[in-house]
Amino acid sequence: MKHPSLPGAAVVAALTLLSAPALAERVTVFAAASLADALAEIEAGFEVETGLEVAASLAGSSALARQIQQGAPADVFISASTAWMDALEKDGLIEPGSRFDLVGNAIVLITHGRGAAPLEIGPDTDLAGLLGDGRLAMALVDAVPAGIYGKAALESLGLWSAVEARVAQTDNVRAALALVAAGEAPYGVVYATDAAAEDAVSVVGAFPADSHPPIVYPAAAVAGRANPAATVFLAYLRGPEARAAFERQGFAVIAD
Repeated sequence: MKHPSLPGAAVVAALTLLSAPALAERVTVFAAASLADALAEIEAGFEVETGLEVAASLAGSSALARQIQQGAPADVFISASTAWMDALEKDGLIEPGSRFDLVGNAIVLITHGRGAAPLEIGPDTDLAGLLGDGRLAMALVDAVPAGIYGKAALESLGLWSAVEARVAQTDNVRAALALVAAGEAPYGVVYATDAAAEDAVSVVGAFPADSHPPIVYPAAAVAGRANPAATVFLAYLRGPEARAAFERQGFAVIAD
């Protein structure tokens, strides 16, 4: 296969390691749902630059990790939680030496519609009062990273007990965002990047960074797949084009 001009030395180096017969034409990427917009942009650039195809599966990190544990054919995993990547690494399902921290994020409180008055989120925030008779949309609070981070923040601020029974849990953070965007839930807890991608919601406030564990997205190759194209894709994720795409979507780039 003839490849067009490439964006960086890391991708060039990755490609030179691959013989033509060994280079698969597709790389299958399992990625956290919150990466949807950034990854769509990155996929397009990667395919043009390398001639390789990306097949992306987007869902909650917990669901994707479990699928990999059950033998799903993923070449690359990008998690919204270090814990789920740790679990796969412990099971021997991550290619040694391929893991790195990719981007960071923040969690925010959103409401339906535009132009909502901002507030400072803290121990005195009357979140239950804000909800009225409505529900608080969140990703699964004991499994999906966005929900885990959100619950940790609410517990840290002493707000969880007042709203716990009124949380509408969804399979992933984009589904929680959709509930608020549609007006089916008056408020929700999502990533800052998700809120920025949806015109039908507004950010009420950001949760203090010290109220929850750092939000870090690690990326790695899945062990045992024998698809060298995964190395090319991971190299591209660390390059300038991917960095720019992540930053446009509001992520804090960690990878260098």
